[in-house]
Amino acid sequence: MNQILRMNPNVKIKEAILLSDNWYSLKKIIYDYLKKDGTWETQEREAYDRGNGAVVLLYNKTQQTIILTRQFRISTYLNGSKDGMMIEACAGILEQENPEDSIKRETEEETGYRLKKVEKVMESYMSPGSVTEILYFFIAEYDKEMKVNEGGGVAEEQEEIEVIELDFQKAMGMIKTGEIKDAKTIMLLQYAALHGILDKGE
Repeated sequence: MNQILRMNPNVKIKEAILLSDNWYSLKKIIYDYLKKDGTWETQEREAYDRGNGAVVLLYNKTQQTIILTRQFRISTYLNGSKDGMMIEACAGILEQENPEDSIKRETEEETGYRLKKVEKVMESYMSPGSVTEILYFFIAEYDKEMKVNEGGGVAEEQEEIEVIELDFQKAMGMIKTGEIKDAKTIMLLQYAALHGILDKGE
């Protein structure tokens, strides 16, 4: 992280103080920033480093369906969600892998589908004000022959994931109703709609 920031001549990192490494790493960064008026100003920010991640939208053109997951998210529960349950596209943190291999592994663990290939469609910082993560976005076709297990996640990682298959248009409507509020999932659904990914003529 510091090496990347130092590529900007207007930023001078002074100190990085580790605040927590209980799950991932939270640091307070103290740095000097050169403002437009030519003066340097010392600023402090907290940066949460959880590594980079990958997410995939599984789709079936013939059925006009997609695969999503549902699981409990404590942060949404603390911020007003009635039950803390979130409907999301399959996603996970990169674990010493390239994004393609990582999302294939995550997909099999979470949904039970073993993907033959994935297509990268974009990259995005999801919360650049405080989180260092870059998320790699993929789409991939699925069919019933790819189902190798029931999914549900990894018990050792305290995952309890429900796999849900939805009509694509119904999923799009769930954005409007607020049933789907997860940003990465909304981005992939909108991408699929804008690019006609589920059009049968593709």
